[in-house]
Order: sequence, then structure tokens, then C-alpha cells
Amino acid sequence: MTFEHIAVVGAGAWGTALANTIARAGRPVLLAARDRVAADALVARRESPRLPGVAIDERVGIAPLTEEVGRYDLILLAVPSQHLRAAARAIAPTLRDGTPVIACAKGIEHGTQAFMTEVIAASAPAALPGILSGPSFAADVARGLPAAVTLATRDEATAAALARTLGSAAFRPYHSTDMRGVEIGGAAKNVLAIAAGIVAGRGLGASAAAALVTRGFAELFRFGRALGAQPETLTGLSGLGDVILTCSSAQSRNYSYGIALGKGVRAQAGAQAQTGGALAEGVFTAPVLLEMANAHGIEMPIAAAVVDILAGKASVDAAVEALLTRPFRAEV
Repeated sequence: MTFEHIAVVGAGAWGTALANTIARAGRPVLLAARDRVAADALVARRESPRLPGVAIDERVGIAPLTEEVGRYDLILLAVPSQHLRAAARAIAPTLRDGTPVIACAKGIEHGTQAFMTEVIAASAPAALPGILSGPSFAADVARGLPAAVTLATRDEATAAALARTLGSAAFRPYHSTDMRGVEIGGAAKNVLAIAAGIVAGRGLGASAAAALVTRGFAELFRFGRALGAQPETLTGLSGLGDVILTCSSAQSRNYSYGIALGKGVRAQAGAQAQTGGALAEGVFTAPVLLEMANAHGIEMPIAAAVVDILAGKASVDAAVEALLTRPFRAEV
């Protein structure tokens, strides 16, 4: 099983990083930008405005996104979660049956409550949907620093072949068939990262941060198990591994956004100020995650606190107090 022609849709930080790592592994790759203007700018500068200071590898081809991209053997959709449906629809007309289309976004779609592989399946029926997620910052991957992620499709042989195709000494995808577990880990950890950032921004201390992340991961785990995720996935790279990364580093837009909230910046202004104009994914995911948790009878008090803060229903101090005054209980 070979994938000679690879396309990455989305020329932001993550799409550029993936294109660079694929090119460094010696494989031809096309970076598809949103339109002709964006593509021309990338060709001229050989640098994404979302990843300043990191040159786009000279072996990366650049073109605007058209339906012709659907003719490639392997397509990675590296666009924000709320724009993934449009990207999948753009390539659908020319997509061959069974072509792997891999979501590289971490989120849940608003309105539909659909996970990313479900969005691909609905928007591009010929695709073999997959998900790539794990503890990896775009700047690190783009520069060739070591990183490991999880890549999942419903077919194990395809997942393994894709991991071999995209992998290199510095970029190590571990393959899986647990798409739901990988998706839940990537989406829910963004909400937890906002909460961790709030704790840091409010100056509540390292002990509080450790407690918050541990109890937040318990929420993630409960949610994942209820929706069919495998425990080993939730405690692996795309679950616990990503939690460790994004709940402890200011490189995480969600964590940085949380820090701003903890310091008293209003929700909307904080998102814009801390993420260079690109809203943190956790802001979109939090209310949808809580809606789904409530529908399944899953208790997620930390996620609920984040939703209340984002919606302006509770101040940071009130939300923290509510969490600290919850009844004492067994640790489960």
C-alpha cells in the first residue's frame, strides 16, 4: 500500500509543519492554500504568516485549494475544526473511493456535535476517514524536532501504511483503529488546557494545577469511555500525552488563552489577544462537549466551569469557588 502523491490542505501553522516534515522524509507533497491570493503569497515568501521564521521546505509544492486536490492518493485536512466540512466538500467531487482523508484538527463541530471523521464521512462519502492527533506543537514539528502522534483509521492495515508513509526519525505516528478515542482526547484536552491556563493565570499554585489537570483528565476519561473510546487510547499519546503538553506550555493557544482569562482579560478579547487573531479551538469545543456530556449523563464539572466563564455566566473566582466547595467524595 503506497501513497505517492500527498496533499496537505490548509497552509496555517500545522499544515505548514506537516508539509515540511513530509518533504524532509523525502516524499513529494502539495500544500494547498485557501485561495490563489494566499497561495501566491506563500510562493513568494516561502513562509506561512501563522508560522513566522520557519521556511517552507523547497520540496513542498504550493497551490490553491481546488477540487483537483481530491485526485491525490492521501489528503491531510489541516484546517480548524469548524472549517473542516468546507475543506472536505471542496475535494469530494474528484475523490476516488477509499482515498484516505485524514483530519488534523482537534475539535467537535458546532450544531451537529459531529467528530472530525464523521464530518469527513458525511461531506466526502468516497473517503476513508482518519484522524491524526497527539502532543505536538507546529513550530517543533516544522523545525524537525522530535514528536510522536497517533494516527487512526478504521482499517488497521491502512493505518499502519499511513504511519509508515508519514513517519520519519523525528516524526513518529503510532497507528490505531480507535478513531473515536483519538478524537475525544484531542478535543477534550483543549477545554482542559483552558482550565489549566486559568489556574496559572490566577496564580493558584502548582498544587492546584496538578489537582486540576488530574481531575480534568478523569472527566476526559469518563467521557471517552461512555462514547466507546479504548482506555489505552485515552492514556496514550492522543489523550494523556496531549494533556501533559497543552496544560503546561504557553505555546498552547488554549493554555495561553486560559492564562489571559485567569488574569482578568474578558473572554472574547483574551482569545484574540493571546492567539494572534485565531481563536483557540477549546473555545468552540467547550459548549459542545458539555452538551454531549449532559446528554449522556456524564459529570464534567471542570468543563462546565470553563463553559460558564466563556459565556460570562460566572467569574473566574466564582467558578473556582464552586469547584472547591463541591461535596467530598471517593476518587473515581
